[in-house]
Amino acid sequence: MTIRHDWTRAEIQALFDRPLLDLVFEAQGLHRRYHTPNTVQVSTLLSIKTGACPEDCAYCPQSVRYDTGLDAEDLLELQTVTARAQAAKDAGATRFCMGAAYRSPKAKDLAKVAALVRAVKGLGLETCATLGMLTPDQAVALKEAGLDYYNHNLDTSPEYYEKIITTRTYQDRLDTLEAVRAAGMKVCCGGIVGMGEGAEDRVGLLHALVTLPEHPESVPINLLVRVEGTPLADTADLDPFEFVRAIAVARILMPRSHVRLSAGRSGMSDELQALCFLAGANSIFYGEKLLTTGNPDTARDRALFARLGITPEAPPAADVAHGTAAQDTAAPIGTAATPDAAHIATGAPAAA
Repeated sequence: MTIRHDWTRAEIQALFDRPLLDLVFEAQGLHRRYHTPNTVQVSTLLSIKTGACPEDCAYCPQSVRYDTGLDAEDLLELQTVTARAQAAKDAGATRFCMGAAYRSPKAKDLAKVAALVRAVKGLGLETCATLGMLTPDQAVALKEAGLDYYNHNLDTSPEYYEKIITTRTYQDRLDTLEAVRAAGMKVCCGGIVGMGEGAEDRVGLLHALVTLPEHPESVPINLLVRVEGTPLADTADLDPFEFVRAIAVARILMPRSHVRLSAGRSGMSDELQALCFLAGANSIFYGEKLLTTGNPDTARDRALFARLGITPEAPPAADVAHGTAAQDTAAPIGTAATPDAAHIATGAPAAA
């Protein structure tokens, strides 16, 4: 199958319009062609700097513009981050993501983050960060520190974007993605659904992602987590089947990418999560928090994996070259042999 970057919005809309079971069936077939069935890539995300963000993202409790009861925290110390990364690895995570509430990092902060990246890489984990907008030089500095992935979501369609964010443009986001690619890092880029957008905006988001010069290696599909005090706190629920459609269409459009079942899992039933895995989701955040919002705890995830016969995906050896070999990572979670393991990874995955 040829991997396409020239999908039209009409073609993507036609996918969304298909009967759900036909759509999921096709998505699962493509998933099995490009990925090992019944495996899921497991990441943990830690908020290394929380709150006081000057942006006005309507979904985000970390914005200084909204009163959400969130206490701002300065950049965490290296020892704290390293300990949390080791706990995540012990619990079965293979990638450790660090999120900081910046519009864009200052030079002194970037140097500290680079040190955190080197320390986490030294543990044998894949590394990921989300720090807001980057210049080309900042992207190079993070790459040289050993950063594997950079997360920078498009959030929604170009047309709906200004209803969600006014403090940075869509082009600003595309420019950061271009800088990350030019530096040689992998891209984690997706969006959020359920923000009151129309079906055409979900088409527009996926069209923007699939027509990037290179498909993101990781595509998080977030379901809005409504937080009191944000402008989207009273947004109506999205039909769960529409969320599944977004997962399935993302899988069909970007068959080589990992499609991450990301924010919003805490409100999903096991049955809905299973349907998302069937539709092609093969990555999750594993731990107690998604930056500042809830996430299913590790015990629930272990139990769900065991019930579904899912095992965690091992990290590529090349991606942990600065650390230990892939075979040295923690034993698979959720298998029949380890359903009661006591390790708990605390982290903070975001929909940044």
